[in-house]
Amino acid sequence: MRKIITIVGARPQFVKAAAVSRAIAKTSIKEVLVHTGQHFDKNMSDVFFEEMEIPVPNYNLDIHSLSHGAMTGRMIEKIEEILLVEKPDGLMVYGDTNSTLAGAIAASKLHIPIIHVEAGLRSFNMMMPEEVNRILTDRISSLLFCPTDAAISNLKREGFDGYGAKVVKNGDVMQDAALFYAARSAAKSRIISDLGLESGFVLATLHRQENTDDPQKLRSIINGLNAVNREARVVVPLHPRTRSILAKQGINPEFDVVDPVGYFDMVELLKHCSLVVTDSGGVQKEAFFFRKPCITVREQTEWVELVDGGFNTLVGADTNLLISAFNQAKNKKCNFDVNLYGNGVASQIVAQEIEAF
Repeated sequence: MRKIITIVGARPQFVKAAAVSRAIAKTSIKEVLVHTGQHFDKNMSDVFFEEMEIPVPNYNLDIHSLSHGAMTGRMIEKIEEILLVEKPDGLMVYGDTNSTLAGAIAASKLHIPIIHVEAGLRSFNMMMPEEVNRILTDRISSLLFCPTDAAISNLKREGFDGYGAKVVKNGDVMQDAALFYAARSAAKSRIISDLGLESGFVLATLHRQENTDDPQKLRSIINGLNAVNREARVVVPLHPRTRSILAKQGINPEFDVVDPVGYFDMVELLKHCSLVVTDSGGVQKEAFFFRKPCITVREQTEWVELVDGGFNTLVGADTNLLISAFNQAKNKKCNFDVNLYGNGVASQIVAQEIEAF
């Protein structure tokens, strides 16, 4: 494969692209990077490219702040235009965002092979837009990179042995990025000193629409975090949209709310916290990478091995379950030495397989 288009649009995809693009640069493949603009403000987009030394995107579509249908449709249209100009041998997408699905659909209509990194994940909750995106993307992909055995099993159950696609277990490219940048973050970030943080604080993130757009769920989660904050300082990087919803609903956080942070700041927060509370799939794994127990405010997770291993506890949006999980985590001992995600060579496998495909 001589030339690929890579589609990114959201924070987790920038992190994954940082690792995989570095590996691809060591091969004969020419990569053309397209940023859809799904995460568009500086703290959610530009800072990642600057900090992580990701090549400046060849195309920036600047598509954001629309409904799911309008956003995905406009992305398909613009990506198709780029594909017709660039004529790539393949198109690579990451994860499960609207950008992922849009890129895959645009390529499929032009009979361009689709490469899906982080394939096979399932929450089995079809109410989640991400679940729909990942299932549809997997089905039309030609080369699927699965991070875990569970992901491989999901595809087998869905009949992928008979679809003619190539399925590869490569590990998790986000772990590659975490290992690479962990040694650099202390010199790049001042967030611990700027916020006056000491070890033992709780780091929380909250962004999924199933939580932020449901006033009852959002209030319940905030009440739980407020209760935790009375025992351990809670720090929450929060998107302006979620802040606006809190204000509109009259929900008052008693913990520290800060602006969205860059990757190195996030790494330092993960290094120094004692516990993570999140509804993010990526942050669940990052907690494991940095050897911190995690509480997930969702009913399901794609990363079932973290729950099975005792690294992650699912509490949904239940205030009491969140408080109980926090109390249990104080004395929890986990074996973070177990190899769940490939230990840092996942991106190299991706690059080698694409070059040979």
